[in-house]
Amino acid sequence: MNVKLKSLTMASAVAIAAFSAAGVAQARDQIQVVGSSTVFPYTQAVAERFANETGSPAPVVESTGTGGGMKIFCGGVGTGYPDVTGASRAMKKSEYELCASNGVNDITEVLIGYDGLSMAVSRGGKQLDLTKAQLFEALAARVEVDGEIVENPYTKWSEIDSSLPGIEITVLGPPPTSGTRDAFVELVMEEGCGAFPAIAALDKDARKEVCQRMRTDGPFIEAGENDNLIVQRLESDPNAYGIFGYSFLYENQDKLQAVRIEGVLPEEHTIADGSYGISRPIFFYIKNAHRGAIPGLNEFIGEYTGDDAMGAGGYLAERGLIVLSDARRAEVQKAAKDGLTMPAPQ
Repeated sequence: MNVKLKSLTMASAVAIAAFSAAGVAQARDQIQVVGSSTVFPYTQAVAERFANETGSPAPVVESTGTGGGMKIFCGGVGTGYPDVTGASRAMKKSEYELCASNGVNDITEVLIGYDGLSMAVSRGGKQLDLTKAQLFEALAARVEVDGEIVENPYTKWSEIDSSLPGIEITVLGPPPTSGTRDAFVELVMEEGCGAFPAIAALDKDARKEVCQRMRTDGPFIEAGENDNLIVQRLESDPNAYGIFGYSFLYENQDKLQAVRIEGVLPEEHTIADGSYGISRPIFFYIKNAHRGAIPGLNEFIGEYTGDDAMGAGGYLAERGLIVLSDARRAEVQKAAKDGLTMPAPQ
């Protein structure tokens, strides 16, 4: 028996022992997946394909947000805890430590592909072209005005730049528990604030606080983890804009139009070649102790990582996924199949 197979067999034995200790007569017959709203449509597509092709019960997929999913996933081993969590960013060190403290010690990280962050408006709204600096000025709690750092005074887009429309700033976005929020802060807010000398002159901690804190006085609205509710709000208000993953924009092209960022629209080729400057890797994480104890889990992972799903021209690419290179995908597929234990994040 090779080392990897032996490792997975031992992990399964541990899981079965954990389930027995919890007084569970048999493992549940449905795979449970939680996590990122960005990853949700991909996982849902895989779950449907898996159920159709195997005749097994469809996995239960919940959109809890990246942070919320990690908290649930890391809660423990056994039928009361999910088998997989999706994430629109890599697992944090603190989350890994939470997992370890609850006996979740063997996790495989699977890189699915890449997704662009997008900002969109309804088909009846104005398609803006914004810089990251302008987005920072619109959405930060404190901004630089005439060389001073002050509470954000801007209520209309035209107050930031006269070329922008004279409409109220209304942007719906994800809450702090969302990986999309983390990525937006890192890729837009932190980069955008670098354009302002007074902010750049602050010490590291003060600069981080100014660059990362979103305003709470009305123009930025935390809309929860359900991206469908953002779409509904945008359809009802042509002056409102929403922030979510490219995959969700892709699925709602009949209702929404994208905002240009630095003159570039989020499209498959602009995300893939890096010319669209707001993209991030997306992942799912497997609780290896559940392999062999939860029926169909290995097969579900095989479906998710197969070429028909993750490959060029696969059904996830049809839903907006920016796929990995053939060589990188082969590495990911092997790690997922073998149950490669991820190292602790730094």
